[in-house]
Amino acid sequence: MPSFSQRHGYSSQAKEITIREEAPESLRVVVLEAARKIKLAPSDIRSIICPILRKRPDPNNWSDYPNIWDEVQDLVHSCEWFKVYDIIEAILETGLAKANRSFESEINQCFLEEGIGWQILNGGIVTRGDDAFESAVKIAASHLRGNERPTAASHIQSALRALSERPRANTAGAVAHATSSVECVLNDITGVEMTLGKYLDKHPQLFHPGLKKSLDGIYGYASDAGARHGREGKEPSFAEAQFAVTTCAAACTLLTVTNPKGKQST
Repeated sequence: MPSFSQRHGYSSQAKEITIREEAPESLRVVVLEAARKIKLAPSDIRSIICPILRKRPDPNNWSDYPNIWDEVQDLVHSCEWFKVYDIIEAILETGLAKANRSFESEINQCFLEEGIGWQILNGGIVTRGDDAFESAVKIAASHLRGNERPTAASHIQSALRALSERPRANTAGAVAHATSSVECVLNDITGVEMTLGKYLDKHPQLFHPGLKKSLDGIYGYASDAGARHGREGKEPSFAEAQFAVTTCAAACTLLTVTNPKGKQST
């Protein structure tokens, strides 16, 4: 039977994202309980967890309750934070989780309520940002695919994956993919392959002055922070990389809307 809050349409508000490189106790509890709800026995959970943690199942534990259940709780509550997310993805791959979306739903709800900056999307865990970030990335990917610009769309998705790398986000890769997505759109519009900086100089008619200034700043930042040229000792922060991805995604959407496929720039 659905819970009281589910029956009456109540839900907790999403908290501000404050957790990324951490797996709080609340999440670890939800992972185990959500796994049990989709009918994974403690022995099933242990068979998933032990290879990930490189642990030998305790040969002295035979019964699911309380022995193996106590064992899997100890394993999950003591492992490194990023291993918890590996465990979640492994459970998502099981037939029971694929047939029953409640596991995914409960984990995503926990992410929202606990202010955890991750989400389950297309069967994997990827970074979750604020509403502006989520909207910009999703809208850009949709417009680019709908306008037959799959390479630019793949760069947006690659930027998202780079931000989602564990245990440490690939912020330089995210910024590089973000600027490359804009370059792909501009290549398709102009028919000429150049860097973003050159496009901004040679095709000013494509940009509102405010947009040009913003993209000029992103391109200059990407070069200075080593995101495009692999400069040693320089790496964007997560917040900076997220800002660059958001800006470039929004620029891709605008350029695609104002310059649909087949409309060539002069």
